[in-house]
Amino acid sequence: MKKSYKAWLVIRREKSMSVLLGIDIGTSSSKVMLLEAGKGILGVKTLDYDVDMPKENYAEQDPDEWWNAVVWILKELHKDYPDAFSRIDGISLSGQMHGCVVVGKEGQPLRPGIIWLDQRSQKQLDEIYDKFGIEQVKKIIHNRIFTGFAFPSLLWIRENEPQVFEKIDKVLLPKDYIRYKMTGRFGTEASDASSTTGVDIKKRDWAWELIDLFKMPRYIFPKCHESTELAGCITNECARATGLREGIPVAYGCGDQQAHVIGAGVIEEGIIVSNIGTGGEMSVYSKEDVYDPRMRIHTFCHAIDHAYTIYGAHLCSGMSMKWLKNNVLEMEGFSGMTKMAAEITPGCEGLIYLPYLAGSRTPEMDVSAKGMFFGMQLKHDKRHFIRSVMEGIIYDFRRSQDIFEEIGIRSHKVVACGGGAKSSEWLQIQADILNREVHVCKEKEQACLGACIIAGVSIGAFQSVKDACRQYVSMEERVYKPNQKNVAVYEKNYDLYKRLYKENKSLFV
Repeated sequence: MKKSYKAWLVIRREKSMSVLLGIDIGTSSSKVMLLEAGKGILGVKTLDYDVDMPKENYAEQDPDEWWNAVVWILKELHKDYPDAFSRIDGISLSGQMHGCVVVGKEGQPLRPGIIWLDQRSQKQLDEIYDKFGIEQVKKIIHNRIFTGFAFPSLLWIRENEPQVFEKIDKVLLPKDYIRYKMTGRFGTEASDASSTTGVDIKKRDWAWELIDLFKMPRYIFPKCHESTELAGCITNECARATGLREGIPVAYGCGDQQAHVIGAGVIEEGIIVSNIGTGGEMSVYSKEDVYDPRMRIHTFCHAIDHAYTIYGAHLCSGMSMKWLKNNVLEMEGFSGMTKMAAEITPGCEGLIYLPYLAGSRTPEMDVSAKGMFFGMQLKHDKRHFIRSVMEGIIYDFRRSQDIFEEIGIRSHKVVACGGGAKSSEWLQIQADILNREVHVCKEKEQACLGACIIAGVSIGAFQSVKDACRQYVSMEERVYKPNQKNVAVYEKNYDLYKRLYKENKSLFV
């Protein structure tokens, strides 16, 4: 970075004028946020795109489609906020985790990126367990390895596309590719890299034992940094393409899950983040390297404090509601559905939904698991089915909460995010089934906000992540408290819910 720019940046900070840019590379869209220190969020813009599924079990995206989306959004922000855009002092990124982007020596993508939804690498996954062993996976990786994660995807490329593999100069995650396009420098960081299942979680570096065992060339794995380190500066080429000023420092950034919880202000132990999107997750912050020995949940490196993020992944949360709306009830909007659900008493008069329409990750880790409605009677109508889906999703979240407690992680409240946080009825269901107070973030673009906070810390505009969260993360006034009468009903149904998978597992083929 030029000395003159450093000196200029210090003067700007003394005047509390820092403007920060947070970029989130998602699966269905890219989003960019402008935040001005001392004022708050100025604006957010989004551009959607699709997932390519050229064959059964394939899920890919063109890395340059992500880049083109970012370029378009930046031009729009430049047009709408010209003064703030010209004063951007720092940039950071978050991105969809697990994906595999392979590039050549000139940084060009050698094939479409294989993303987390992909399921083609089951053979390679089995080979990892056979050669490396389940105990080594537990000790070093701390996580079950899944199809769609970068390391088995890379093995698939070597076996099925050797002409591509021999040209690989670097393996990147999605947001790492965008950062390369902005700075011209390769690199990754511990939070996102840990989701590849090719990282030693405790060492916060590549699992060289695994990499060497499979005879992978070490040079294709970029150096692993920490999220708030500076990766480089905006190049002249990027400046011409986007309108950004040349020389703006860019931080390494983090995975979208880690950015999301920072943007929700959950940077201490004792609080659970409940996020209902297409999928869903229950996550906690941990100072210690804690993991489930049965590997029913995930332990990844956090973006801050050399800490860890521990979470349960639930594959078909919001998607269950979308499936019910579109494929079964043929209704127009979600708000009408949740209003209908509010007409039914907690417990749905015995109707229980198992949300395994796309298999189960947490807690069953079973791709063959199937969804079901149990306890149907003549008295049930579509209102019951809607509410049972809403309840079933939270029963599944409760499984993560139970595992947290099994491994010694205690919680006293929940911060709700995502689509599930838009419905007061669903928030009360969360409070009652989880038996915790539920708080709701005012800001709905947590991943972008988390990226902005990382950017601010990386350039010194914020003293700490905690200080930034205190300034820019706030909760809605209403708090959803458990209704103990409802808690008792849900406890009884939850016991039955847990038996449904176990009693029917042999039928899932």
